[in-house]
Amino acid sequence: MDRMQPINLTASSYTLTKEAHSGTTLTVNRAAGSTITLPASSGDGSIFEIVVGTTITSNSLIVQVANSSDIMSGVAWQAADGGSTSNAWETGASDDTITMDGSTKGGIKGDRIVLKDVSANVWAVSIFGSATGTEATPFSAAV
Repeated sequence: MDRMQPINLTASSYTLTKEAHSGTTLTVNRAAGSTITLPASSGDGSIFEIVVGTTITSNSLIVQVANSSDIMSGVAWQAADGGSTSNAWETGASDDTITMDGSTKGGIKGDRIVLKDVSANVWAVSIFGSATGTEATPFSAAV
């Protein structure tokens, strides 16, 4: 079985392609954050897995859609730093961006984002991670 090696992301921005990045793990190792732009969704089943390898300490880790027609649909589950509690955040009808700040919105080492191209203009998203302080949703409509 041919396995794709994980890709180490250390630059400030990336534009993903289905041919080069779908089906592999993308590990973000940049404390100053990165902006990652997805390809346009078409419903072809492409999957992108993004793992935070280095906690974000300045700026943000941003994952955004390619155009104003695409949206994200799904949920973020985050462990809270106050005891054994957690938060769940669902996307809004027009959300198209994930912003993790290394604190309240996630972006802590080990956090994981999975995006699947499920139909034209829709990325299914699941986030598993943790957050600190006054936790807040990582989802927004920004593109």
